[in-house]
Amino acid sequence: MSDLGHVLVLAGGLSYEREVSLRSGRRVSEVLRATGIDVEARDTDASLVPSILADPPDAVFVTLHGGAGEDGAIRSVLELLDVPYVGADPDACRVAFDKPTAKAVVRSVGLRTPSSITLPKETFHDLGATAVLERIVDQLRLPLFVKPARGGSALGASIVRTAEELPAAMVGCFAYGDIALIERYVEGVEVAVSVVDVGDGPVALPAVEIVPDEGVYDYAARYTAGHTEFFAPARLSPAAAAACAETAVTAHTALGLRDISRTDLIVDATDTPYFLEVNVAPGMTETSLLPMAAEAAGQDLGDLCRALLQNAANRPRTTLANR
Repeated sequence: MSDLGHVLVLAGGLSYEREVSLRSGRRVSEVLRATGIDVEARDTDASLVPSILADPPDAVFVTLHGGAGEDGAIRSVLELLDVPYVGADPDACRVAFDKPTAKAVVRSVGLRTPSSITLPKETFHDLGATAVLERIVDQLRLPLFVKPARGGSALGASIVRTAEELPAAMVGCFAYGDIALIERYVEGVEVAVSVVDVGDGPVALPAVEIVPDEGVYDYAARYTAGHTEFFAPARLSPAAAAACAETAVTAHTALGLRDISRTDLIVDATDTPYFLEVNVAPGMTETSLLPMAAEAAGQDLGDLCRALLQNAANRPRTTLANR
């Protein structure tokens, strides 16, 4: 049994991923209560700080997705309040949340990631959209994958298979952020590898293979039951599975993450994994990948969440003053 008397689950927020966050928060709250823990679930509003000051929790589980949930802002406030929490610290969050920066970091430690260009909306317009897009197609070659440089849940993301599709993909991307990441699309098996660390070092859970019915793992495919088929563990060769696990742990470590993360990969025809992005607050809904991976590993999700909270509560406190 743990000595956690009172824990706080943060969910909601004001990002585009609010509804997914609320679902994640409900799931985490349910599985923690099933282990006997007193759980309080709260949104991020003006009452949050006074509430924490009046009744500090033993630890906080952050299930906020996008925006303040993953860019380090909320975690900075929790450190300001001297409250332990599950997950990466603010500095690591800022690096991981920015996809082009994260790609540069993992590339520096030898991981493969698709060739790409990062393009702010202002540059796209100021230099002439047509000329810029022509050079992108010429240099990166089709097919391409376009997505916002920040954010998740595949919002604003799309595959581009013809040059004529690229302008619309850029417009759709800029609807969710001011900076676009345009990558060479790698054909292969899409997998997600969750990494957890409950105090003994980061360990990769079994890779989860993603096979969306429509061929694209978009928002609907992610959060609508029955729209995507999952295989946990993924249908990979032993060598490819080991390479994916090593890639995820290496990315987790290189980016300075802790406790929990999920790395998204594409495994090509040669069994080579390509790093796409990392998530510091993985989804915890009924259709999310980390819970599937935990089940494939024979781990109870409630016990895992409790162990993560206990590890956070036992960790030496880090505040803004001594970080």
